[in-house]
Amino acid sequence: MKRFLAGILAAALIVAGAPLRAQQKPNFSGNWKMDQVKSNFGAVPAPDTFTRKIVHPEPSITIDEEQATPIGPQRTQRKMTTDGKESTFDIGGADVKATAKWEGSTLLVITTVDVASLSYNDRMSLSPDGRTLTSVVRVETPQGSVDVTVIFEKQ
Repeated sequence: MKRFLAGILAAALIVAGAPLRAQQKPNFSGNWKMDQVKSNFGAVPAPDTFTRKIVHPEPSITIDEEQATPIGPQRTQRKMTTDGKESTFDIGGADVKATAKWEGSTLLVITTVDVASLSYNDRMSLSPDGRTLTSVVRVETPQGSVDVTVIFEKQ
């Protein structure tokens, strides 16, 4: 009987702990390199290379990006918090606004560039082993929207 009760107690603790594990926020810190074969840029030309360096001591996150594109290298840095508060910074002389907030274990980063009427919704998620970062991005422009999926591998 004691064994039976111990088994039930163990099962109850496992079930009770499951929601806590599911709600844990991933840490995106690391150096990430785009896997061009697994990524999908649709009708948009893919960059030749795309890297992200992320520093993520929750609740702050800094994302440094570097891309090699046909129009030359593109570098950006976004510093935000993951609590939905708006951050502002400059990219190429343009004022940029960004917010980041959690949707379960996915981080939604919304970036807007008012002067260019652009917005990016980037849903970042991490594979269970922490080695693959997936960014599902919707770019909204005056000409319409574009969906892009970028797969990054941890370096």
